[in-house]
Amino acid sequence: MPGSPVPFGSTVLCAHAGQATASAPNLRVTLGGQPSVLQPPPWAIAGCTLPPPPAANGPCVTGQWLAGTTRVLSNGQPLVIAPAPSLCAPSGTPMIAVAPFARVTMM
Repeated sequence: MPGSPVPFGSTVLCAHAGQATASAPNLRVTLGGQPSVLQPPPWAIAGCTLPPPPAANGPCVTGQWLAGTTRVLSNGQPLVIAPAPSLCAPSGTPMIAVAPFARVTMM
């Protein structure tokens, strides 16, 4: 699936407007001078508005991208691209990259 890469520090939100933060930058591939992000590490989520049980199953605490690049690898790992599928825990909703790096498309 082609998509735009997501730089470290870009705005990524859970489906309930919580701010997702990548756990580690990838300094080997830069996007407009900003480090990229590799697909496997989890993302920390803060500020999720989904209520806790028994009203709902939130708030979102962590997020994980389920797919990344297939043709472009760094350190043998895929890079995060938008709109690749993702999953927040414990809610099971996706993360949304608000402004991925639009100057390039990767597969």
